[in-house]
Amino acid sequence: MTGNSDIVPPFQNGYRASGMLLHVTSLPSRYGNGDFGPSALSWIDRLAEAGQSWWQVLPLNPIGAGHSPYSSISTFAVSGLLISPDWLIEDGLTKTSECMPLPFSKTAVDYDAVIPYKTRLLETAWARFQSGARSDLRADFERFRDTQSHWLEDFALFLALRRRFEGAQYLQWPTELAEREPVALDRMQHEMADEIGAICFVQFLAARHRDRVKAYAHSKGVRIIGDLPFYVAPDSCDVWSHPEIFQLDKKHHPTFVGGVPPDYFSADGQLWGNPVYDWDALRRTGYDWWVSRLKLLLDHVDVIRLDHFRAFVAAWHIPEGAATAKVGQWKPGPGVDFFHRVQKELGALPFIAEDLGQITSDVYALRDQFSFPGMRVLQFAFDGHADNPHLPENYVENSVVYTGTHDNSTTRGWFDDLPQDQRDGVLRYLKQRNDDTGEAGPSLMELAWSSVAGLAIAPLQDLLNLGKEARMNVPGVPDGNWRWRYTEDMLSDRQFERLRDFTKASNRLRAISTPDISTRNGENLKENANVSPVAGV
Repeated sequence: MTGNSDIVPPFQNGYRASGMLLHVTSLPSRYGNGDFGPSALSWIDRLAEAGQSWWQVLPLNPIGAGHSPYSSISTFAVSGLLISPDWLIEDGLTKTSECMPLPFSKTAVDYDAVIPYKTRLLETAWARFQSGARSDLRADFERFRDTQSHWLEDFALFLALRRRFEGAQYLQWPTELAEREPVALDRMQHEMADEIGAICFVQFLAARHRDRVKAYAHSKGVRIIGDLPFYVAPDSCDVWSHPEIFQLDKKHHPTFVGGVPPDYFSADGQLWGNPVYDWDALRRTGYDWWVSRLKLLLDHVDVIRLDHFRAFVAAWHIPEGAATAKVGQWKPGPGVDFFHRVQKELGALPFIAEDLGQITSDVYALRDQFSFPGMRVLQFAFDGHADNPHLPENYVENSVVYTGTHDNSTTRGWFDDLPQDQRDGVLRYLKQRNDDTGEAGPSLMELAWSSVAGLAIAPLQDLLNLGKEARMNVPGVPDGNWRWRYTEDMLSDRQFERLRDFTKASNRLRAISTPDISTRNGENLKENANVSPVAGV
């Protein structure tokens, strides 16, 4: 199957494993944000030494509004911010002097500083490549452009035009470009051939670095869980290049946008503003666009968390221009037909269903028909109702339990903000189960690890027992998110020994044995950046 994973859901027949949730940008680095570089490999070493089997990341696409990875300009592209300057130096595409870091914050990503810094480095790498550096990579680069042309050329042209028009939304471009008139597109492809080549080269490098990290993880017995946002951004290459699969008016404006009605996170609901799909149009193509995005992601991760899974059954459609998400209607999604088609194309369905929010019985029926593990979140468990599905005694084996997700506060922050009576209730519950360690984050981790769920995951912030200052995202708040980073001095051997201890005690220690994966000519993947783990990349 696509992805080359030997362990995929469903998690059953006694399968027990655990892992950590940490986005790549949260890794330590001298260069302003975490990347696919040495710190990623060191992080994998830590996971392996602590007996963990999984590393879960957030979407790896270029960031969009509010620096969110869930609002990308392309569902197929990878963020150039994740390219490692250290490996550019090793590849001879930049020099150490050119990568001298700015006085970046070590604990938060300053995107306003990082983006121009990384852009300059990547421009330097392209210029050096064009002048003859690493000529041995040229055939691989051309092969990459050819094999990925079904999305790459549109993306490169879109981004080049976006830059040409100083970041203006594509609907504000000249009409012949916004509406993709072939003569106009051909003219711009010729005029901006160098800019387009540079953008394709960045994607080549991003894939090269990302896949080296995946190969190293596999060599250590660690698998990667990726994340696929359900929707795409309105001002994205996806909408520009495939308007026929979205519900748009004659001027290409959305007629409805996505979101969710009022829920745990927001009394007004969440108004995301993403255009919604025309599932009838997609069905007529055999869901080709969706199949392509799933296939591409599974080339680079082992399992995909399907964000907003309930929308495959029904999605909340909000009229364009509505002030809040309170006004909307549930509209049917593609359901069983979609997953039958995906199964036919992929041969297996290595998915985790994000089945949180307002979930109805038909959503659970779709999840269970294909044996997708659902998600359970301990921070949602303590409402005093014995039938709460997030309480450990109500779990099934084929599920993934989290202490919290990227949308939650840290567990310590959550616990500190609870009313006293609810805090007392949580403490009583933990003591009854002998899981109270005196620290909210590790205590709920031990509770998760001791449950019957086949897979247990926690954000690194919870292992470190950090407060709400380390929160990654606040849903509905447009700015100030996706910035948290850890520093090496935050970590200690004691913390990871403790993680290994309760992983072993819960019989989750390294459920995936280390596979015999070639490191190509005997070179160590951690030290050799010049070898691509994936042929042609």
